[in-house]
Amino acid sequence: MENTTLHLVILLVLWGLYALLHSLLASLSAKRYVATRHPQLMPYYRLGYNAIAVLLVLPPLYLTWLWRGPILWQWSGPLFWVANGLALLAIAGFFWTLRYYSGAEFLGLSQARREEKRVSDQEHFSLSPLHRYVRHPWYALGLVLLWTRDMDAMFLATSVVITLYFVIGSRLEERKLLSYHGQVYREYCTRVPGLLPLPWRHLSKEKERELLEMSKKRPGEKASPAEAD
Repeated sequence: MENTTLHLVILLVLWGLYALLHSLLASLSAKRYVATRHPQLMPYYRLGYNAIAVLLVLPPLYLTWLWRGPILWQWSGPLFWVANGLALLAIAGFFWTLRYYSGAEFLGLSQARREEKRVSDQEHFSLSPLHRYVRHPWYALGLVLLWTRDMDAMFLATSVVITLYFVIGSRLEERKLLSYHGQVYREYCTRVPGLLPLPWRHLSKEKERELLEMSKKRPGEKASPAEAD
């Protein structure tokens, strides 16, 4: 019991540090600091950000797996098929949405090739089909994957922390998107929920075209809602 408590504390601390550093590095303040003090590093900021994110997430993920304990609850019977069916749909949805993302931009390869030193993201405002129903498709799909798994204490703690981080992180990300897009993104937010799709709130094709036209009339706005994920 003591070991389990200690393991939980260590795991929560690691996840907390990851979330804190990940959010800090993603902030406009951090980017502006590097752009001002070390402009030669800006073309590689996104590459470094992604590399650090991958390295930092490995220890808590490994410990979540290493310290697996007794199952708290397990999907069985018809719920087993429902849970795993939803998980498979989430995985398929993730790969489907990749066609609407600029992989080179997301990874930071485009910025490095262009020797881009601007702070703002460089993608134009655009909406994938899933963005018509939820503002953060990858986060939403990630939540489906998390909460359709069997739970022990460690995985439950990980799932709770990641869920909280998705909620808080998406809000922080949207502050940047509002600064890039202003009224266009504000209007989008009033129409589409953040993480959980709601049948009565979605973006019609007509409204999507209207928002895209609005974004074209606003010079200098480069970021895409997809970049929030």
